[in-house]
Amino acid sequence: MCEREFWSPKKTFRFVIVGGGIAGVTCVEQLSSQVPSADVALITAGPHIKAVTNYKQVSKTLEEFDVEERPSSVLEEKFPNLTVIHSAVKSLHTQSHAMETADGRVFGYEKLCICSGGRPKLLTQDNPYVLGIRDTDSAQEFQKRLSKAKRIVVVGNGGIALELVYEVEGCEVIWAVKDKAIGNTFFDAGAAQFLIPALEADKPESAATCKRTRYTTEEPAPGARGSGPTEAGSALGPDWHEGIVLRGTEQVSRRVSLEYQCEVEKIFTSEELLNSPQQTLRLENGSWPVYIQLTNGKTFGCDFVVSATGVVPNTEPFLNGNNFALADDGGLHVDDHMMTSEPDVYAAGDVCTACWEHSPLWQQMRLWTQARQMGWFAGRCMAAHVLSEPIELDFCFELFSHITKFFNYKVVLLGKFNGQGLGPDHELLLRCTKGQEYVKVVLSGGRMVGAVLIGETDLEETFENLILNQMDLTPYGEELLNPDIDIEDYFD
Repeated sequence: MCEREFWSPKKTFRFVIVGGGIAGVTCVEQLSSQVPSADVALITAGPHIKAVTNYKQVSKTLEEFDVEERPSSVLEEKFPNLTVIHSAVKSLHTQSHAMETADGRVFGYEKLCICSGGRPKLLTQDNPYVLGIRDTDSAQEFQKRLSKAKRIVVVGNGGIALELVYEVEGCEVIWAVKDKAIGNTFFDAGAAQFLIPALEADKPESAATCKRTRYTTEEPAPGARGSGPTEAGSALGPDWHEGIVLRGTEQVSRRVSLEYQCEVEKIFTSEELLNSPQQTLRLENGSWPVYIQLTNGKTFGCDFVVSATGVVPNTEPFLNGNNFALADDGGLHVDDHMMTSEPDVYAAGDVCTACWEHSPLWQQMRLWTQARQMGWFAGRCMAAHVLSEPIELDFCFELFSHITKFFNYKVVLLGKFNGQGLGPDHELLLRCTKGQEYVKVVLSGGRMVGAVLIGETDLEETFENLILNQMDLTPYGEELLNPDIDIEDYFD
């Protein structure tokens, strides 16, 4: 079969979006509402898509929303111009403006947006005792295995690890982090120390059941899924652990042991350990299905290992035969119109890296809020380009802002919340009430450039305004965080 014949598409769409996660679905919604006459296709490997619900603009840049897993038919009913194609992408041919799906169909596009997300950086591939948690299927597998477990080892220090160690009950957890403190992606050692007691206390009774994520999956149609690392479904919602029981076999409420500043040296199965020089480790640790040796010299036996060491951009099926520029982190290089280096190809979410000149108060982090913002903005840019309308970088990229929850505390991150890229020329103001709140302000040249708020502080809107208007706060000094002063009224 000659190449021209092979790449002759079954159908050509004006817009094709790859990926049924938040970035892809938000992009579809934006395009369908802005250009309702255009044919839009969403190519997704799983039967369900991730939808943003209960969206709430908290302030100029802060937003809160829930994530629900829904059948893709919900989108098709909402947008008559949309066709959902259930298959993984096998290959892309940017010169021909066409792509082949895993089930052998070929589709053409006028404009394409790649929203294929990230895939877990697993500690080791193809080890039945090492589990990565990324999508609905892997969360269900984790729940199933945990129900029979007495001890697990969690490796990693990002959002999934933080949520996991807090939520798991009835099972001993050994938590291995490569840093000096927990959660260093999100906060400093002081905030980590504020949160640690919550790991040792009993978990509060959970509130009414959260309905953010529906855990129902069907078997994909034959040939609908590809093979290899690109076939995983879209990432879990921010409350992926709500509504599923994360309990082991033990009677304890929660037992977490932390191992700081260490990584994984080696993982042995019980059989491998028997035949190795380190078989004495088995005698010291008791009989377990798997053993994990850390770089601090300690070895632990456990029922299974959770690999929560982050994700890498899922670019694999799109690179071969094309000329995409890649960023240092492996993401697709995108400009301030979310365009890649290939003509008519855009990207949004975890798969891409924002390579425009950033605002001094913004940085990319592969988080839910940014997946939604990038998908929304990519949709706007694609629509503007076909409608020949001008478009400027959206205000949401002016200031980094994120609301989340860790250890049952509300956490708000603003701007350069960890002093990212500021060097030694910055100062910190702190206020901490044990078990209640932790407030950190980052100042540079007397102006607020970042903040971490843990607990119900009600300071997020005031601090956001102070960061955005860059008011000189030198006259206020440490009074800025004086609990006896109502700062909201002060700067109203």
